[in-house]
Formats: sequence, C-alpha cells, structure tokens
Amino acid sequence: MERLKLKYSDTIRAMTTLKEILDEPFSVIVRDATIQRFEYTFEALWKFLKEYLKEREGIICNSPKSCYREFFRLEMITENETVKFLEMTDDRNMTSHTYKEEVSMVLYEKMRNHYILMECLMKKIAV
Repeated sequence: MERLKLKYSDTIRAMTTLKEILDEPFSVIVRDATIQRFEYTFEALWKFLKEYLKEREGIICNSPKSCYREFFRLEMITENETVKFLEMTDDRNMTSHTYKEEVSMVLYEKMRNHYILMECLMKKIAV
C-alpha cells in the first residue's frame, strides 16, 4: 500500500508541473517544456495505474494500453475516455519525433485536453 501512495504522490507532483507549464504563454521553449513534462507525467500516471490495478484489483498489466483497457473493463472509465487514453498513449510514443516542427505543434495542441483527462481519472481513484 505504501508503494501505491508513493506512486500516487509522484503522479500528482508530475501533473502539477504539467499544469503550471500549460498556464504559460506560448513560445517554442514552453512548447518543448510542455511536451517534456507530458512525457514524465504520462509515465508516472500509467505506473501508478499499474500499481493500483495490482494492489486493489489483483490485475497485472504490463503496458499503458493494457492498463487503460482494464480500467474500462472495471467500468472506472468510459469507452470514450478509453479511446482518448489510447490516443494519448500514441501521442506519448510520438514524443521521440518532436525534432519535427509539425509533430511538436500537433502534440502541444493536445496537451491541455490530455491533462484534463488525466486529472479526471486521478480524481476518480484518489488513494
């Protein structure tokens, strides 16, 4: 249980940094920092979800997409939210291509909605 609380706290801290950068006016530096913060926030979130499923539900999942599918199966997120989380996972996988200007802008424009989705989920499963 202690491990779950630690991962929860890590996720909340990461989300706080993402929220802070989302409130900054646009610049290339802010865009790049936003994408970087999204990367580590995404990682913290899915690792928390993995631990949550293991400790609370006895479910082992080894990838972000499998975790989101399990949350859907448990009716903790809707089908629409599941689709958005799966798309967010694809976006996370695209972050290695942010050296391409057009990819960076597409990702940056999605960040606020990604944050809102993550925030909604975290409110549902506070530990």
